[in-house]
Amino acid sequence: MDRTTLMERDRALVWHPFTQAHTAPPPIPVRSARGAVLTDFEGQEILDLISSWWVTLHGHGHPAIARAIGEQALRLEQVIFAGFTHEPAVELCGRITSLLPPGLRRCFFSDNGSTAVEVALKMALQARGNRGEARGRFLAFDGGYHGDTVGAMSVGVSSRFFEAWRAMLFPVDVLPVPATWEGDGDVEAKEAAALAALDRHLDLHGASTAAAVIEPLVQGASGMRMHRPEFLRGAVERLRARGILVILDEVMTGFGRLGPLFGCLGAGVEPDFICLSKGLTGGALPMSLTVTTDAVHDAFLDEDTGRAFLHGHSFTANPLGCAAALASLDLLLDPACAEARSGIEHRHRTDLAGIVEASPNAARMRVRGTLAAFEVLGEDPQLNARMKRHFLRRGLLLRPLGNTVYLMPPYCVTGEQLDRAYAGIEAGLATGFPE
Repeated sequence: MDRTTLMERDRALVWHPFTQAHTAPPPIPVRSARGAVLTDFEGQEILDLISSWWVTLHGHGHPAIARAIGEQALRLEQVIFAGFTHEPAVELCGRITSLLPPGLRRCFFSDNGSTAVEVALKMALQARGNRGEARGRFLAFDGGYHGDTVGAMSVGVSSRFFEAWRAMLFPVDVLPVPATWEGDGDVEAKEAAALAALDRHLDLHGASTAAAVIEPLVQGASGMRMHRPEFLRGAVERLRARGILVILDEVMTGFGRLGPLFGCLGAGVEPDFICLSKGLTGGALPMSLTVTTDAVHDAFLDEDTGRAFLHGHSFTANPLGCAAALASLDLLLDPACAEARSGIEHRHRTDLAGIVEASPNAARMRVRGTLAAFEVLGEDPQLNARMKRHFLRRGLLLRPLGNTVYLMPPYCVTGEQLDRAYAGIEAGLATGFPE
């Protein structure tokens, strides 16, 4: 299909996500991708600095992942997972749980990050009911975003993405998060205030709260807002002391994005649930896992089928996704990958931080692992759109969140490619991102 035909058919047939079709520019048609580079229909290259919505760990078109998918497709491409099992799923669960805190042993497959969170919420509520416990409240944290299904929207309501569907949502208690950045002199006071607010809330409602959900260390969609491990540890300790189940949404923060393999490991906390997706398959196929404890799992064991967890998806534990995930884990656990991630973080903390610190138009630099973010100062409501256009003109795929510019490149990104990204950012800050 040529470019003109593709664009005409797209305009007539396709409804794109997170897009106001009445005002948005036409989508960019991509013909191919390899490594950190997308190539459009005219042969122009675009450097993918956000891992295509935070999913692509090792780069596009990685031959090891592609080969694993192809070999698995010739052996077993799909089978119902109710009453059946297969080797890639069992092996993946074994490998994932070996990397997580020791209490997380039971894996439930679903399709994406939102459904992984939805599963955790439903499990937490039903486990309470199966035990005869009168705990029906949920607790979340201000600015958290957990996906677009109804339960995930409910615990993510403070992200302010869901006003159109507020009538569908169930009530959730929302507590503050002490967002911080490099050189924040007020961070300890903010943490103390947030933990005090949590203490007050738990004194009132701790005994009736089923579970709490939080994105550990970074709230992604709300602008890459970061909090310190000290706050996360304090919050988790308080929640667990009250018998509240802790759900960590590591859909974005897992698989080395923040340095350690998982955010919970870097912060030294052990949740009751961890939700994984995005990088799980290296970005090649949609798949997610909700991993929980034996204690939660065993609350569903009974002679009565009605006390089972009656939830599932047609493509639960799809063998192709499992094969991709196993291949991605091989790449992730190679020492070369840890070295690459460390190198990206070093460049962010030196070269990019230097650009931001030298600019009067930028502030609140923050870095955690391969993720870097900062704020562009200004009140112009068109600033976000101008920044996107500026970066695309320079062949850079960056999608600022409001005034927040962030980079989350695939681990294969080269030093030269980071140079290009930093140069584009520096030029934009120097000129104010003109039209």
